[in-house]
Amino acid sequence: MSENSNQFLDALKQMQGVEVGDIVDVEVLDVEDGQIDVGVENAGVEGVIPRREFTSDRNADLRDLVKPGDKLKALVLRKAGGDKENGEFFFSVTRLKEREAYDELQKDFEAGKTIEGTVTASVRGGLLVDVGTRGFLPASLISNRYVSDLKPYIGKTMKLKITEIDPSKNRLILSHKDLIEEEREEAFDKVASQLVVGDVVEGKVSRLTNFGAFVDVGGVDGLVHISEISYKHVDKPSDVLKAGQDVKVKVIGIDDDRHRISLSIKQTEPSPFEQATSDLHEGDIFEGEVKSLTNFGAFVEVADGIQGLVHVSEISYKHVDKPSDVLEVGQTVKVKVLNIDPSERRISLSMKAADSKGSDNEGSRSHSSYNNNRNSVKKYMNNEDSGFALGDIIGDQLKDRR
Repeated sequence: MSENSNQFLDALKQMQGVEVGDIVDVEVLDVEDGQIDVGVENAGVEGVIPRREFTSDRNADLRDLVKPGDKLKALVLRKAGGDKENGEFFFSVTRLKEREAYDELQKDFEAGKTIEGTVTASVRGGLLVDVGTRGFLPASLISNRYVSDLKPYIGKTMKLKITEIDPSKNRLILSHKDLIEEEREEAFDKVASQLVVGDVVEGKVSRLTNFGAFVDVGGVDGLVHISEISYKHVDKPSDVLKAGQDVKVKVIGIDDDRHRISLSIKQTEPSPFEQATSDLHEGDIFEGEVKSLTNFGAFVEVADGIQGLVHVSEISYKHVDKPSDVLEVGQTVKVKVLNIDPSERRISLSMKAADSKGSDNEGSRSHSSYNNNRNSVKKYMNNEDSGFALGDIIGDQLKDRR
C-alpha cells in the first residue's frame, strides 16, 4: 500500500462521528450576514451557527464578535434540511452555555445556595432575569410586600433563590422574597434575643399603613397598631407620623412563632390619667364638685376630666340609704383620697374621712368600712374599660328620677 493510502486511512481513523446533542469543537470558516460558517474539528463536517444561536443581541454584528480561525465549543442542534443552509448541521453556542448554566444552577438549587442575576426585562406577571440562562421571577416572589411597578427593577442585580428548575423544559423559577424572609428571620432572632417586653427603645418609622406604623428597631420592623400611636383618637397613622421619623417605642409583645414584634408609642408617655393626677396623692384632702349620683355612690371631679368615686359607705358616719338623699349634682364637697389605681385609672374618695369633726374611732371604722365595701364597689366597675360601667350609672340615675 502506498504512503498516501496509509495517510488517508490514518485520517479516517481520526475522524469522529457527529450526532445531534453532541458537544463538539468547531472552527470558524467564515462570517456571513446573520450566521457563522463552521467546521467540526476531526470530523470533516461543516455547518452553521445562526445569529440567535450565538448571541441574544439581535442588533449585534457577528463580524465584531468572531472572525475566521476562531475555535469554539458548540452544541449540535439538528441536521440541515438541504444545501441551502451551507452545511450538514445547525450548531448553537447559546444553548450550550444554557446547558452548562443549568448544570451549575442545579447544583446551587440542591445546595440551597443564593445566586445573583440581572433583570433584563419586565413581562406580564413578573421579571426576566439573566443568571447565565434566562430565569423567571414572578411578581409575587419579588418582595414580601406587594409590588405594583416592575420597571424600576430592570437593569438591577438581585440576590435570588431557585424555587424550581427543569432543564428539559427550560423552566427556571426564581425568588427574591424567600431570601428576604430568611434574612428577616435571622435578623428577628438576633433582635428578639436582645429585647424584653417592657423595654423602651429608639426606632425609626419605616412605613405607614391604614392599620398602623412599622418601626425599625435594630434592623427589624415592629408594628405600632393605630390604637397604640396616641392616647388621642387617630384616624390615619399618616396624620401624626411620617416615614423616616425617629420615635421612642415600648415593646409590648414578642411572637417568636410568627416573627412579630408589637410596639407602642403612647405607652412611652404618661397617660392622660397620670398627667391629670400627677399632683394627687393618697391622703390628700381637697374640695371637688359632685358630677353625678348613683345608688352606690357619688362621682366627684378631682381634676379636669377625671372623677373619683365616693362610695355610699364613705359619704357620712351616719347611715346613708341613697347618695341623692344627702347630696346633689353640682354641690361642692370636701373629700379625702383613699386610693389611686393608675393601672385601672380609678380613684377612691371619702367624704367622712375628710370630716375633721368625726371621732378617731369613727375614722378607723370608716377606713375598715371602705376595705369591707371595696368588693361591692367593683361589681359596678367595667373591667373592659378604665372606669365604671356607664350602664350601671345611667340605670341608677333613671331609678332616682322615678
